[in-house]
Amino acid sequence: MSLSISISLDTRRAKKTGKFPVKLLAIFNRKPRRYQTVYDLSEEEFKALSAKQKAEYLKKMQASLKQLQRKAEEAAADLSPFTFEGFEKSFILNNPSFHQRKTIKEIAELENLPFNQVMYDNRFPIFRLPKPEPDTILSVFLFYISKLLNEHRIRTAAHYQTTYNVLARFSGNVRFVDINVIYLKRFEAWMLEQEYSKTTVGIYTRCLRAAFNEAIFQGIIKRENCYPFGRRLYQPPSSRNIKKALTLEDVSKIYYYQPENERERKAKDFWLFSYLANGINPTDIAHLKYKNIDGEYLVFERAKTVNATRLDPRPITVFISEDMQKIIDYWGNKDKSPENYIFPWMEHNITPLRQVELCELFVQSINDWMAKIGKKLGIEKKVTTYVARHTFSTILKRSGVSTEFIQESLGHTSIKTTESYLDSFEKSVKKEYSLKLVAFKAGEKD
Repeated sequence: MSLSISISLDTRRAKKTGKFPVKLLAIFNRKPRRYQTVYDLSEEEFKALSAKQKAEYLKKMQASLKQLQRKAEEAAADLSPFTFEGFEKSFILNNPSFHQRKTIKEIAELENLPFNQVMYDNRFPIFRLPKPEPDTILSVFLFYISKLLNEHRIRTAAHYQTTYNVLARFSGNVRFVDINVIYLKRFEAWMLEQEYSKTTVGIYTRCLRAAFNEAIFQGIIKRENCYPFGRRLYQPPSSRNIKKALTLEDVSKIYYYQPENERERKAKDFWLFSYLANGINPTDIAHLKYKNIDGEYLVFERAKTVNATRLDPRPITVFISEDMQKIIDYWGNKDKSPENYIFPWMEHNITPLRQVELCELFVQSINDWMAKIGKKLGIEKKVTTYVARHTFSTILKRSGVSTEFIQESLGHTSIKTTESYLDSFEKSVKKEYSLKLVAFKAGEKD
């Protein structure tokens, strides 16, 4: 095997700064491939790297590049046989030392995977920001978002982009070492002043904590030097779950409501489908295929947890009730081949980003029209697809079903998550249970 790895300066095209990208050059059997790092240097700076006397920042740069080259050589040596594709997957991809957007695009092209750079740029303007220093939060957020996009976890990537945007509004692109407990408490107070909910504050600070953990894992920072999370340090706030479930009476109103047009019928049918099918969310509805029908049952895995449960798959099994079958018969695709989608809300051979967009349109359509239906029926609570899921779990609980059964039905990996879904009991039930405490008085008269 003829393999060499070195650090090179790509002087073919200067950037707006006048500097050139530093690349890792791998040559295997006389075939070269270059991988763009997060570093840029002028020709003079690159030449100065090998000089005995050089500026302090160049000393640090040289040390970083030498370490990068050494790790690349070790990664290549571990491959037997060596292939560029294996090297890219094991070392280049998801490595914060490399320009991840270009890495994803190049590897996607090699594997014939769909990657629409314009689409991602429009949805993720964070990629258009000036290239940051490696030890800043933007650097790790860019890397982490790229990693999520490569795993087709587009909504999660969007959460991280929003988190960075809020952080940038608060203090700009700071270095990890500048974020301490005081910073986080000030950040939380600022968000509350901006009227963010406590739940949202918790989401954003947990995303920042994940970025810290990623930076530690990648060797960008050391935990013992600047990790501000944990007991006696900063803990992301949690808020009591706002009860979202409808009453059985409200569900009855929706069930017997006569739609005035096809859009209302679609919204009503798929809200009820979610409620009847273990609180299935719209993304999973859209991705259902005819192969998921097993006799009288619908068997599927939640898209949200498929990555977390790869080693221990937890398929959800739902009995196809008469009402569910009617919805399938009315709205379902006539081509019932196993790989075809049951419903016409999803398309074949489209990018993951387009899949997300179609799901968002599906959800928006249901929620918009269910809001109108709920108003007509005098239902005070919101009537969204999310509420359908909460309503399924809560009504089962009120009917005496065990939390463990509900956990399995919802596809939760933790029973604590299930408990947070369960609404409090209706006042009439509380009154009934209160009377049971003095049931011995039943025979007494006033």
